[in-house]
Amino acid sequence: MTNWMKKLALHYEQTRRRHPHENLMILFDIDGTILDMRFMILQVLKSYDTHHATDFFSSLTLDGITVHENQIETLLEMLQIPKKHHDSILAWYRANRWSSDAILGSHQPFTGVMEVIRWFQLQPDTFVGLNTGRPEDIRDDTLCSLNALGREYKTRFRSDLLHMNPYGWEQQVTNCKAAGVDFFRNIGYHVFAVVDNEPDNLDAIARRDPGQEILLLHADTIFESARRVLPAGSVSGRRYDLTDLIPERALPRHIQFVWHGVNDEYNLRQFLASNVRWAELDVRMDPDGDDIILRHDSFAETPLDEEEELVYLRDVLEPIRAHGKSVKLDFKEDGALVDQALDLVKIHPFEDARLWFNGNADLLGEDGFAVLHRAHPSAIFQCPVDHLTHLIPLNPGTVADELDRFCSWGITRFSVRWERERLKEVIDWMDTAGHEVNIYNVPDLEAFLKTVLLMPRSITADFNFPKWHYFGRGSGQRHQHYEYSVTKGPLMI
Repeated sequence: MTNWMKKLALHYEQTRRRHPHENLMILFDIDGTILDMRFMILQVLKSYDTHHATDFFSSLTLDGITVHENQIETLLEMLQIPKKHHDSILAWYRANRWSSDAILGSHQPFTGVMEVIRWFQLQPDTFVGLNTGRPEDIRDDTLCSLNALGREYKTRFRSDLLHMNPYGWEQQVTNCKAAGVDFFRNIGYHVFAVVDNEPDNLDAIARRDPGQEILLLHADTIFESARRVLPAGSVSGRRYDLTDLIPERALPRHIQFVWHGVNDEYNLRQFLASNVRWAELDVRMDPDGDDIILRHDSFAETPLDEEEELVYLRDVLEPIRAHGKSVKLDFKEDGALVDQALDLVKIHPFEDARLWFNGNADLLGEDGFAVLHRAHPSAIFQCPVDHLTHLIPLNPGTVADELDRFCSWGITRFSVRWERERLKEVIDWMDTAGHEVNIYNVPDLEAFLKTVLLMPRSITADFNFPKWHYFGRGSGQRHQHYEYSVTKGPLMI
């Protein structure tokens, strides 16, 4: 079966090459395509129980809803609700399903769809249009709901890119969908793809596109019309998977990507062969305190194993420099470590633009950062601020004052863990305050791509991304990596 997100990515690239100067547009249906309508059904039916002092739907769950939003009577029969109550329930459902409260309070997007929309909204001369069977009289509620849902993902929907049904509720929907394509074409957009969950709608659009320039994508969710009417060449899928949509070559150039934990020869080889520019090296003194080694964990946390081979900073700086790449030193200790690291950097010279120093503020302190700043004033200086970010909504003034204090030390960037709740709000607040942000501890390719969409200044990840043929094992106590096997593919060991 063809992967619909990979097909979409390929079709977009091909269309852009053929039409380099046109405004491209992908069209999304809303209900059943962007929004999982089961949430609306569940809320409206449970509100019936609340208002009528019944318990018909007390045990109903999302997974128990397997019918289209227009087939509620079938659901009532499946739930074995007595016939004498059907008319009352259906009347309540029809009266409330499109109320402002239902639209604003119960609609939820399918997993991944907002990120897919965000990706296309970020592309140059590319637009996301909405082509819905909803009537014009709920335009404001529709935009308000979608923009409320999209705020977390930095997506924004515009009224001029929303085509609605001029015929009224459930009237001539297929004609409306075909007319929507014509509408956007007539105002100057080149429609290259349409996503809809109803086969009938895709069939109607295909009839308006004899040259088959539009990729027809069937969201295989819950739909009313027959699957057999899907046009030839259409592609079906259920999962909006960023890892299939976004290739490495399409990553934005202005975000700096950092390979976390280049602390051994295995990761060094992987890093040097990759397209990633920055290597993060965890530096600390060896057990004898004589030389600098690369090791994430302290010896107190993870004692030295008799088979562990220590890797020395002096041995990795030159290969990184010779490959034209850049180095980020993450200081795990203070004291003589800073001076000795600077001595090694002097022996293997890097331009300031290729140097990045990171360390906890309470570890290096103002004096430690001052030493680094005097040696390389134009480098990047960073400290993690996870202990502060939870205070942003509660006491932003205190956070601002503390960050300003760090900036007075010469710190130019602040690092935040990927696991931080409401990460988008943290990034937005820091950006508004004029601070650069690095996101670290990003666990996998999907999380990495979602973080890319938030547009921080830099991202630090293990690059354990088999789909991109990167098999970095990172650092710390997990010590997981991948091993190539020609016959079996990558295996985790």
